[in-house]
Amino acid sequence: MQLIKAEIIAIGDELLYGQIMDTNSHWISQELDLIGVKVVRKTTVGDRRDDILAAFAEAEKRADLILITGGLGPTQDDLTKPLLAEYFGCGIIEFPDAVAAVTDFFLKRGREITPLNVLQGHLPSCCTYVPNEVGTAPGMWFEKNGGYWMSMPGVPHEMKKLMKDFVLPKLPEIFELPVIYHKVVKTVGIGESWLADLIRDWENALPEHIKLAYLPSLGQVRLRLTAFGTDQTKLTAEVADQIDLVLPRIRNYVYGYDGETLESATGNLLKKSGKTLALAESCSGGYVSHLVTSIPGSSAYFNGSVVPYHNQFKQYILGVSAQTLESKGAVSEETVREMAQGVRKIFGSDIGLSSSGIAGPDGGTAEKPVGTVWIACAGEGFVETRKLQLGQDRLLNIQITAVAVLNLLRICLIQNNK
Repeated sequence: MQLIKAEIIAIGDELLYGQIMDTNSHWISQELDLIGVKVVRKTTVGDRRDDILAAFAEAEKRADLILITGGLGPTQDDLTKPLLAEYFGCGIIEFPDAVAAVTDFFLKRGREITPLNVLQGHLPSCCTYVPNEVGTAPGMWFEKNGGYWMSMPGVPHEMKKLMKDFVLPKLPEIFELPVIYHKVVKTVGIGESWLADLIRDWENALPEHIKLAYLPSLGQVRLRLTAFGTDQTKLTAEVADQIDLVLPRIRNYVYGYDGETLESATGNLLKKSGKTLALAESCSGGYVSHLVTSIPGSSAYFNGSVVPYHNQFKQYILGVSAQTLESKGAVSEETVREMAQGVRKIFGSDIGLSSSGIAGPDGGTAEKPVGTVWIACAGEGFVETRKLQLGQDRLLNIQITAVAVLNLLRICLIQNNK
């Protein structure tokens, strides 16, 4: 079965200036993926004649389906409609149904319609008029040289209405659509290149119709398996078999699949083991607590947290010894050990987690540069610690520390519940 390729063209200077975010292309891509249409290119182009025409010509070479958003307003800088007419070699004429729809739109809202508004019902003669029930700019459908084009307003709710009511139902009528199946394996605690080396021969042996993508983020790497075919059940089983093959190599790093998050995964482990958690966060400033409590039902296992930003509170609230703080410093293995043990005690929790570090951009020394972070996990009969050496960006350091803290919790829960 031939893969159906689509290209999205978003038109408007405001997109290039960063004044408006192009959420339309993201949404369209998701919807097309669900029905087996592959988006091969997304193009953003400003309100300039030559650039728009060039984008049309390039898209026609690459794609079976071209979806255009924006540039359909009634003002002179809205060029999509006249340039589509020019590109397809036809004139612009009045579409009575379109004019009537625009007129009705204004009358129902008690607003006066202007001659400029009426012109929105004038469309390229070679298009199929597609009514816009929630706005004034009609959709326009074109067919040329075996390719299919749809022009839609840039207003998100208008675009979505046209996609749902017209484009998505029409595509199965004109294309034999394949099945595309995605499965995401989520890993933490291993870098992309190390992970790739670990599974290289498995990746090279994947069947031709199953592709692997590495999707790295802060402290994590997602492995996305994408299978192409005609039978959803068969593809699902084949991808599951491939995951079973690779899992023994990466099991220690895998925390979940698809939409699961690290905080939900650790929450499930806590619930399964019947254990409770408390947090002592210095450099992470309560961010780990935010992640933990973002999960519905976290009250079943989360007892509370302390953010002892200054040494006196590490000492007076958590019981970190003055000698440890004096001799080892706040950013040290010894301090986070005592912090984790102390917070576990004051909240009566099974597990205590702690963090202390130099988030930056200042405060570092030669011995402890910016980005130096210590974390700890304490439980009955054990304390595990890790040292992180991060970068100069304060917010990134906080976020990466949170991932490392939750991963340390995950590891400790697994190791101590065998």
